[in-house]
Amino acid sequence: MASTRPEEPHRQPPVWLDAHQIKVLAHPLRARLLGELRINGPATATTLARTLSTNTGATSYHLRQLADAGMVVDEPGGTGRQRLWKAAHQSHGWWGSDFAGDPDTEAALSWLAGAQMRLMSERAEAWQRVRWSSPREWQDAARTSDYVVHLSAARLNALNSELAAVVRRYQAEPDTGSAGRKVLLLLAAIPHVEEGS
Repeated sequence: MASTRPEEPHRQPPVWLDAHQIKVLAHPLRARLLGELRINGPATATTLARTLSTNTGATSYHLRQLADAGMVVDEPGGTGRQRLWKAAHQSHGWWGSDFAGDPDTEAALSWLAGAQMRLMSERAEAWQRVRWSSPREWQDAARTSDYVVHLSAARLNALNSELAAVVRRYQAEPDTGSAGRKVLLLLAAIPHVEEGS
């Protein structure tokens, strides 16, 4: 059967996770740890525990699990028992169809997708809590949109590839001066499912 995966010779692909890595990442604290390291950079288990309101023992254990799966690595600069951890890569992906028929990995992928949607919602709500006390230019620049587009799976892959290329272009030229700040770009492109389906 021919693949519907897009050809993307112009981009550096993210790390493609295998079944083991997906299962390791499908854990609430591990997913949050990796996300925190990606957003805010290297940190110790103690700092991460404080930030995520958990205990250092659990944080250390789950960081080691992520490290064993190649998701986080040691960052030079830690002292003594205070290891400094960083995300091994800034993005990852997978082709869900690679794991069709593997119930454990399918369950892990379903959990990860649901967790990502919940996190998107939490982050959007956090912005709404501070939006009206933020500078006017940020009130106007931050937007949410929804569109309905009729596409085949192949064209949806192409659309996602084009959007990813635009995002990578902006990542390569960040606004690091006083006018710039971290922006979370939340993208989801999913087929519409009719109510009651």
